[in-house]
Amino acid sequence: MSNSTIPTDCLVVVATGAEAKLYRNVGKDDEIKLRAEGTINPKNLASEGPSGSFVPDSSARETDEATFSKQLAHHLYDLSNNGKFDSLVLAADPGSLGEMRPLLHKEVTDKIVLEMDKTLINSSIKDIERSIQNN
Repeated sequence: MSNSTIPTDCLVVVATGAEAKLYRNVGKDDEIKLRAEGTINPKNLASEGPSGSFVPDSSARETDEATFSKQLAHHLYDLSNNGKFDSLVLAADPGSLGEMRPLLHKEVTDKIVLEMDKTLINSSIKDIERSIQNN
């Protein structure tokens, strides 16, 4: 996909199994210029648990990451359902992205304009913009 598919006001989510950062594209035309919107951190991991099939020999960390992927998928659905975004760029490490994909509601997946299996959580805004631009 080229950068022209990233519209102004697009929500950009950069995630791992432990954290998600939200950005908004405020660039005009073909420019990608991100503005930080907030961070989502895991909540109540021990009491909530992951969704779907559970592998018995999963480590506590793997279970927590799967649970957070579920929480993030639900959060994105809530945002979409409340009209908070019309388009979405989703960038996550391959493991988290794989956990999240089957949990995303069709309302969310229909709005994805770019999906990247990259770990960008510790990247600068400029580096994230460049990664989006180059996809």
